[in-house]
Amino acid sequence: MIRLPEDIRARLDAAAPSGVDYESTTSPHGAVTAWCGLANREELPSVGRLLLQLGARLAMVSALQPPAPEAEEDEAPAEGDEAAAKPEKQPAMTFGGTPLDGASYEVDYHFVLGGDFLTVIAYAPAGGSIPSLTPLFRSADWPEREIMENYSLVIRDHPDPRRLFLDPAIETAALERLIPYSTLVNAASTKALWDKVLAAKGDAS
Repeated sequence: MIRLPEDIRARLDAAAPSGVDYESTTSPHGAVTAWCGLANREELPSVGRLLLQLGARLAMVSALQPPAPEAEEDEAPAEGDEAAAKPEKQPAMTFGGTPLDGASYEVDYHFVLGGDFLTVIAYAPAGGSIPSLTPLFRSADWPEREIMENYSLVIRDHPDPRRLFLDPAIETAALERLIPYSTLVNAASTKALWDKVLAAKGDAS
């Protein structure tokens, strides 16, 4: 059976020299579940070629917008103390330096090797792009196209970037503008969309 090799971390380091954030767990039955965040999204095809050589199968592609961390409230100065100048807070970043601002994207490529699982994670800012894995894995075709029509994200070098469901006349990033994905998956999409319709109706009156 094909499994993740024991030196998979070293192989991923070689395929993505800008850096990887790798962690894994092993079940009591010996199945490995691993995650590999890329510091440089441009190294995604190189990692894809490595996994293709290992006999991996791309099972699924998913995308999300990680929420920005909640801002910490500043403590009020004690009575009689002057407010000291505080250094400007730096924005939170993902591994590799993509702003963690609630608008950036995390694209996850979920691979299966026998009984083992590896998720390769690429980050991109809103309006940015990542290279396509469809030339290597045909199963990435429709998921990547769906991501492009629903989000403000371009997947470069896709062999057939036509839309799947939405009319070309419809503005891009429809899922973000109409129903946030986090709302959609918690089964609240109908109410959220209806609230938007009522709000728009109120503004027009």
